Amino acid sequence: MVLSRRAKKLAEEADPHKTQKSRSLTKDLLNPAIREDVWALYHRGKYDTAVFEALKAVEVAVRAASGLTKEIGVPLMRKAFDKSIGPLSDMAMEEGEREMRAHLFAGAIGSYKNPHSHRNVALEDPDEAAEIIMLANHLLRIVDARVRKTYP
Repeated sequence: MVLSRRAKKLAEEADPHKTQKSRSLTKDLLNPAIREDVWALYHRGKYDTAVFEALKAVEVAVRAASGLTKEIGVPLMRKAFDKSIGPLSDMAMEEGEREMRAHLFAGAIGSYKNPHSHRNVALEDPDEAAEIIMLANHLLRIVDARVRKTYP
């Protein structure tokens, strides 16, 4: 019997359950903007790159949806979701909730995308990576909903 590369990798894994955990992120749950690339990176064990690409997709989506083409990163999120004049801000929400939505987007980009943009960040826990990817997925859902509501 000859083991495949995947079987050899599993046999060498200190925590074989880690590989099984990584299968918990299913492709059909993901937004089309991240479905293929992020899912593939995640399942190859490239958790840090998968997280970076998922949050980069959020930034790209916000920039395109808001029309703020010269802005990047946290300032882009703050302007796009500004509680008073943000093009993606939902004025039907309470003012405090609009402000917190801006913080949510800015915090996600600042906490999870920016560090990966500027240095090597070790992310080895598949569960943590899946949670961050699902956060990016949720943010993409919000952007998609704002686009549909603004441009039906």
